[in-house]
Amino acid sequence: MTKRSGSVGGIVLCGGQSRRMGQPKEWLRFGDEYLLERVVRVVGEVARPVVAAGRSGQELPKLPDGVTRVFDRPGQAGPLAGVAAGMAHLGDSCAAAVVVSCDVPLITAAFLRKLIHYLNDHPAVVPEHAGRLQSAIAVYRMSTRAMLEDLLASGERRMQAFVERCGTRVIPAELFRDVDPSLQSLINVNTPEEYHGAIAALETGHG
Repeated sequence: MTKRSGSVGGIVLCGGQSRRMGQPKEWLRFGDEYLLERVVRVVGEVARPVVAAGRSGQELPKLPDGVTRVFDRPGQAGPLAGVAAGMAHLGDSCAAAVVVSCDVPLITAAFLRKLIHYLNDHPAVVPEHAGRLQSAIAVYRMSTRAMLEDLLASGERRMQAFVERCGTRVIPAELFRDVDPSLQSLINVNTPEEYHGAIAALETGHG
């Protein structure tokens, strides 16, 4: 597949262990969808092709046609390995990849479109919220793949290290309030309490 200038693929990270949740987050129901299905669908509104990146041997829900499942390579694990597996599959099909973890059920296409808009000529763009870089809601150019692979080869597993090394453009979350007034796109669900809170926001029309 030939890369189109400015085209954006999608990588949805779903290989976490879900220890604090107590059950696999990708299989949690959210409305009439599984959590992973919902995030894949939203990412698919702004990016193509889309891959779901999990860990080796992991069972995932049925995904829409055209969405490919990829898995960490032997000896690798964590979100950085998931991005690497996703980029390896996307190859030359796109110029950049929007990366989203599967545990942000209130993410919106409008938020992601604005994030992609901020990429411009930068190697990567990441929102910053409450003093923290949201490295698993970001856009990375495919040209950063070699650096990512070098980090993995050195034993690095942290997304933060990748963000710090690749010349990332950091965007304050406040600049997204015009498309997401409550910044709910940045809310991840790691515990049962957070999961039920997100469901409540969906049911009351605030998600």
